[in-house]
Amino acid sequence: MSSASTVSTVSTSPSGFTGVVRDVVILIARVAVGVILFAHGWQKFFTNGIDGTSQGFEGMGVPAPTAAAIFAASVELVGGALLIIGLLTPLVAVLVTANLAGAYWYAHSDAGTIFVDAGGYELVLALAAGALLVGAVAGGRISLDHLVFGRKKASSPAA
Repeated sequence: MSSASTVSTVSTSPSGFTGVVRDVVILIARVAVGVILFAHGWQKFFTNGIDGTSQGFEGMGVPAPTAAAIFAASVELVGGALLIIGLLTPLVAVLVTANLAGAYWYAHSDAGTIFVDAGGYELVLALAAGALLVGAVAGGRISLDHLVFGRKKASSPAA
């Protein structure tokens, strides 16, 4: 294999990564965000429990804390799993972002810092940005979205 053909599979264009590299990068980002969300949803459902999560939310001033706990735990657990497999990623991205906007508003906005170790919003911001980016590309070509819903005709490369 010549070095020219190797370079072409990992090269970048002015618009970003191309080909297989782009597909793998999207997969890694999608799975990473999904795993983190899944873990937080698991924590809310099974470690703290909905009652414990609800009590924590109530202490933060979250309205309807039990409903909010169920919503947050469900979005994180189910949404995380859906991101991992790459299914319904645009919808999941919107739900995750709404959930994380609530987390920012009620839990992190008054921390006075971005840093998570001091109660800041860096994790919330990074997860929301990651979810939105993955949602914008509908999970990428290595996803169930691509397998089930196929490629949009407008994004098909010319032959």
